[in-house]
Amino acid sequence: MKFYKSYLLFIFINFSALGIGIWLMNDGPKTEWYTNLNQAPWTPPGWVFGVAWSSIMLLFSVYMTYLIQLDRSNKVLILFSVQFVLNIFWNYLFFNQHLIILGLLNIIFLTFLMLYFLIAYKNILKNKSFYVLPYCAWLVLATSLNLYIALYN
Repeated sequence: MKFYKSYLLFIFINFSALGIGIWLMNDGPKTEWYTNLNQAPWTPPGWVFGVAWSSIMLLFSVYMTYLIQLDRSNKVLILFSVQFVLNIFWNYLFFNQHLIILGLLNIIFLTFLMLYFLIAYKNILKNKSFYVLPYCAWLVLATSLNLYIALYN
């Protein structure tokens, strides 16, 4: 029962981050500014982002639930909080303010943070570390999309 309570809490927090991010992006992907950008040829269709982020947050919630049960340190909570803020803030920087380079720096930092989660806690989480892999992989893709826009616009 303890697992499910923590899991539901992390689902609530992680989907709150998605909701706040969507609110802060101010119709970003639908704006003329975004649609007129030179986008990477490997940019997925718009619907993929919603499916990907929903799946990622469900799996990341499992990951965080296992991690917090094994390591209740302030460090884990601080890293999670930083991840939460960076995840939300990218939407505001990139889509709302059109600050492509700052958005790129933000997402690079978020990517390294998530890779840190993967590496730093793999010994205590073992195979459960795989739950954070989709987040890391998606961030590598998202960083490449942001970088392409920064280079070609």
